[in-house]
Amino acid sequence: MIRRYVAPVMLALPLAACGLNSVPTAEETAKARWADVQNEYQRRADLIPNLVSTVKGYAKQESSVLIGVTQARADANRIVVSGDELSNPAKVQQFERAQNAVTLSLQRLQEAYPDLKSNQNFLSLQSQLEGTENRITIARRDYNQAVQDYNTRIRTFPDAIGAKVFYGAKPLVPFQATTPGAETAPTVNFNS
Repeated sequence: MIRRYVAPVMLALPLAACGLNSVPTAEETAKARWADVQNEYQRRADLIPNLVSTVKGYAKQESSVLIGVTQARADANRIVVSGDELSNPAKVQQFERAQNAVTLSLQRLQEAYPDLKSNQNFLSLQSQLEGTENRITIARRDYNQAVQDYNTRIRTFPDAIGAKVFYGAKPLVPFQATTPGAETAPTVNFNS
């Protein structure tokens, strides 16, 4: 009688060690971190127009730079990568390029307004942009850590068994800098 209950438990133990729960948990964590990245980009996309409008009132003659920021933001919002597309390097790279275009346009904005650097609105803009970019950096770092954890889990024993047999798990793509020279910090020069 006891054997009848012990046998199923003994059969279930190896399955529990094969990533049946940990693989989907790690995948969902990575997808949640990707949602955090998208959330921070959306926050930036929502915040920039309001801040730019405030600064724009003080700098109408520089509207071409502001239009470039707004256009880059609009272009970035058109590219969406869902959690199911994270294993597609081309899709992730397209998203990264669009977001890098926003970053470059923001750098141009900062360089184009040397006369406004003492203006409270411009200082607020700079502070908000810096804070927003920091939040994006943290979200990308957290996403990359979740991807690393997931990718490690689906490649290591015993979870690799469950990952392959039950889920057909594929490695997720980490967020990478795609802009040439991205490893070098940009120089901000207000005199040019």
